[in-house]
Amino acid sequence: MKQILQTAAIALFTIGSFAQTARVQVIHNSADAAAAEVDVYIDNTLALDDFAFRTATPFLDLPAGVEINLGVAPGNSTGPGDILLTVPVTLMENEKYIVVADGIVSSSGYNPAPPLSLQVFPMAREMATDPANVDVLVHHGATDAPTVDVVETGVGAGTIVDDISYTEYQGYLSLPTDDYVLDITDETGAVTVARYQAPLATLMLDGAALTVLASGFLDPSQNSNGPAFGLYVASPAGGNLLALSSVPLSVSEFDTTVVSMYPNPTNGILNIEVSGVDLVQYSFIITDMLGRIVSNQDSIKNNTIVVDNLNNGVYILTLLNNNKVLSSHKFVKN
Repeated sequence: MKQILQTAAIALFTIGSFAQTARVQVIHNSADAAAAEVDVYIDNTLALDDFAFRTATPFLDLPAGVEINLGVAPGNSTGPGDILLTVPVTLMENEKYIVVADGIVSSSGYNPAPPLSLQVFPMAREMATDPANVDVLVHHGATDAPTVDVVETGVGAGTIVDDISYTEYQGYLSLPTDDYVLDITDETGAVTVARYQAPLATLMLDGAALTVLASGFLDPSQNSNGPAFGLYVASPAGGNLLALSSVPLSVSEFDTTVVSMYPNPTNGILNIEVSGVDLVQYSFIITDMLGRIVSNQDSIKNNTIVVDNLNNGVYILTLLNNNKVLSSHKFVKN
């Protein structure tokens, strides 16, 4: 975000013009390169100029009790005639909202390509309800990611978000201020796609209210080599979103060993080697980048997995022991 136009803010949001107001934060989460910067209009008046991907406004005072039109246009727009999407909203007086822009603008180069949309969440928070906790709102804004769960594995909190799909919000989680490890799994919880650190205690976020967004593409190769999938955090103060650090996928059984998978890319055979472990006792699942199971087997014989029946593309191999996830690894089938 380069600029919030003060002249537009004065014209639109002064108490003299609107006795009723609401508080609104806008977050840009459209990973389409054509929407790297957008202009935001309110009732055909430019309010946000060159609003950048993975940035957020602070909470702004907008008119309540009357219908207003939120419009999104390309960053080089010259007026309301360039608006690509208009969403009419009527805000409630003294209420707080978070509005996230998701989706795709381009007519080609993205798969899937749900259209640009604005997701409005009421009852937003600018601080935690308990100053000893951190209140976290979760939003799924990754266009090519399937329905997922979020499982906390650092302090053993377990599943904290269940079956969240693209464009959906999970209502606020009030979490004790601690350092967490978040696993992103498929909706069954059996396949871990990615793992992230959420060091709320280390960052001294007591009393904060945050929005965590799934952002970017699981498979950039199918999406114009756009930004990769990750978890990003918006604070009520706005500004650039903070990326949560990813960590390797592993559990204690494999923590002291090295998993070797080759060749990668492969034309048909994957060789799997784990020091000191007999893989015949383990099963595996192979999923595509949309989380669909495309192959599975009860054991790994001769430390090899045949994948010549798969279409060319990017896949995730997950090793299992009695349905317990041991590790996950991305590979390419040519």
